[in-house]
Amino acid sequence: MESWNGKTEATIKNFSPHYRRQYAVAFCRHVQEELEQHRHSQSRFLKTRPPGEAGTVLYEAELLHFAEDLKKWKDRYVVIKNDYTVDCFETKEAYQKGASPKYHVLPAGGKVLTSEEDYNLLSDKHFPDPVGSSEEAAAAFVPLPKEFPVYLWQPFCRHSYYCFPEPGAQRRFSAVLGDCVRHSNHDFLKQTTYEVEAFLEAIQFFRQEKGHYGTWEMITGNEKEILSNLVMEELLPNLQTMILPKMKGKRNDRKRAWFGIVEETYGLVQQQVAEGLSTLKEECREFAKTLEGTIRSDMDQILNSKNFLAGKIKASVSEPAQKCCTENIQPFLTSILEELMGPVSSGFTEVRALFDKEVNEIIQDFQKTNDMTRLKENVDQLMTLPFNSVKMEPCYLKVNLLQELLQDLKSRFKVYHIDFVIQRTQNFMQELMENAVYTFEQLFSPSHQADSAKVATTIEKVKLRVLKQYDYDSSTIRKKIFQEALVQITLPTMQKALASTCKPELQRYEQYIFADYTSVIQVENVYEEILHQTLLEEALKVINEAAVLRKHNLFEDNLNVPCESVSSLTELRTPVGSAQGTPAKAPPAPRAEGSDIESHGDETLVVTGKIVWEKDADEGKSPDKEAGDQASRREAVAVTDIGDKQESPSAGHTKQGAGEGKSALENVSECVVSTEGELKAQQKAVEEKVASGTDTAIKNFEASPKKELKVPDGAVEEEVTSESQEKASEIKPAFPPEGVTDTEILGSAEKKSKVENETMGKLSQSENMKPSISVNWPFKCKTSL
Repeated sequence: MESWNGKTEATIKNFSPHYRRQYAVAFCRHVQEELEQHRHSQSRFLKTRPPGEAGTVLYEAELLHFAEDLKKWKDRYVVIKNDYTVDCFETKEAYQKGASPKYHVLPAGGKVLTSEEDYNLLSDKHFPDPVGSSEEAAAAFVPLPKEFPVYLWQPFCRHSYYCFPEPGAQRRFSAVLGDCVRHSNHDFLKQTTYEVEAFLEAIQFFRQEKGHYGTWEMITGNEKEILSNLVMEELLPNLQTMILPKMKGKRNDRKRAWFGIVEETYGLVQQQVAEGLSTLKEECREFAKTLEGTIRSDMDQILNSKNFLAGKIKASVSEPAQKCCTENIQPFLTSILEELMGPVSSGFTEVRALFDKEVNEIIQDFQKTNDMTRLKENVDQLMTLPFNSVKMEPCYLKVNLLQELLQDLKSRFKVYHIDFVIQRTQNFMQELMENAVYTFEQLFSPSHQADSAKVATTIEKVKLRVLKQYDYDSSTIRKKIFQEALVQITLPTMQKALASTCKPELQRYEQYIFADYTSVIQVENVYEEILHQTLLEEALKVINEAAVLRKHNLFEDNLNVPCESVSSLTELRTPVGSAQGTPAKAPPAPRAEGSDIESHGDETLVVTGKIVWEKDADEGKSPDKEAGDQASRREAVAVTDIGDKQESPSAGHTKQGAGEGKSALENVSECVVSTEGELKAQQKAVEEKVASGTDTAIKNFEASPKKELKVPDGAVEEEVTSESQEKASEIKPAFPPEGVTDTEILGSAEKKSKVENETMGKLSQSENMKPSISVNWPFKCKTSL
């Protein structure tokens, strides 16, 4: 048993150099991001739910628990809080009095099973019985007092057993326990602190040194647990050789004793790992303090030095890396993505449907009762939906299909553990549901509803608004999942292929690192980044192709996001069943991938695609009737240029109705109307009003050649109002920016005449066109700076 001590010391000693190097690199990266103000932050349109209050109870109930020390079943009061650990108390009274739990279970790395047969199969795999007897194959390892068991299997800890008299209670507990396993596995990994990043990168390089590439199923839990898992991975074969042949007694007794020995060893290893890791981290923190001044003052030089080194390494690595990618990876990326998209997207769709269903039930209940107090209770209940494990479980199960669909990855890419992708996806699904219900709560407050007659309508509009923002965020998150999964699956193939040829040559590149920066620039990190970037570019290509084709409702990254200003929630014109088009407050700058766009006002919406002017969903008007009234029933739209003088939609109308003043307007912007049919529809929509006053409009436009025209500082904007449903839309000329000369605006007398003739010609060509019910404008504005 003393071998665990030496093995733990050796593992910590060999791991420490990797951790020291990665700590300095991660700390430098942390300072860089701090100085550059998190330039890679992800845009989301749903409001992010704040972290829940610590100690919130997710589950509590009295149930049967098998006490290993007593070898019998006992009634225990089990409590699970939002730290996702399982506490077993003697009684409910003991819990309420603040007594310590009888058992405290950390479920990281565990598997939840509800079948005795499944449990026996899994536990037998981890009990390599040298005797190989089948003397008690039929005997139950733990006799069940009730019909519905729940097993928590863990690799290095003693297993936990629970039992229930009916399937509903069994399902509820197993679903909550499944959530505990997921969060215990990944909540540490999703932290973005530089210490966590340093630890995970050090684990990666430590395992690569031993020839292990790719995913590792034992990266679960926190630092202490992961490093202890590393020790146990090497120690376990020795324990099996030393102890198992000497064990005597019945098979179940030997099996139970073996699990007890493994658990005891794991506890001792964790103790020693915790001490060694604490000392190592303190040493690295002190070293980072000595580096901070140099890093902050020399950041530009550090980045230049790193870029120079990357160029040197890339020159020799890019060719073999590209060859490996072309031959062994590229041909399979599309098919892998197809397999990923189905289950992942169906999981997010199920979450969307669940939110929709729950809000519809709230609406129906209020319409029956008209009870504001009950409405508030129902909305409060909706806030707990992300933590209702039973209701969320069907959503999570959709993603579990990846286990079966990705079987061929085992042979082609040596990927044996897809659990990481599955559980990470499920955590994202829960997070998005949290944001959806939180956004709903922020937009709709029952206590602020003065007119109960409009409550149901308001809830419906808020729901549709949240769903549209959900669609955009779902697309963003799924694309992130896909790119991470594609790289994670294929990167080990490239790493292994280049390990024998490229990696031995890395040492000679250290000469290109300036002496003062050798701590914060590591050749192996730059090399890994080059490989990662190579695969990331290939992954993004196939993902973008899928987005262009709108597969599984993925949105393109380069969508222009116009905005709508909405004065109040009751004025929203959100068509029922619309898949996209959520209005929002305009961001302070044009949206780009990686920009941080977040709407803070309750009355702002985000448009995720085209602007579609349609009739109000609440109106029962037929398309035929609507055709005669196309100039009315339009939403109040104000598209405002902020910062870069982006042209408003009115500029597009002005070009058609008042002449092509492109030479005057090109310094503001150029709006492109995508199809000839849409152009004609727009002309017809304003024909009646404009045709009669065209001459006057043009004369007014040309009236004062000496007058200096100014654009307000705020923006060039168009307002299509719906105050009077009997009036046709009016056309405003788009004024040029300050400083544009009269000559540029009007040109010669010949050009003015040509403009007038072209305008009248366009209008006359549209006389026999039928009006369109709605006008689709995919704005693609090019801004001249």
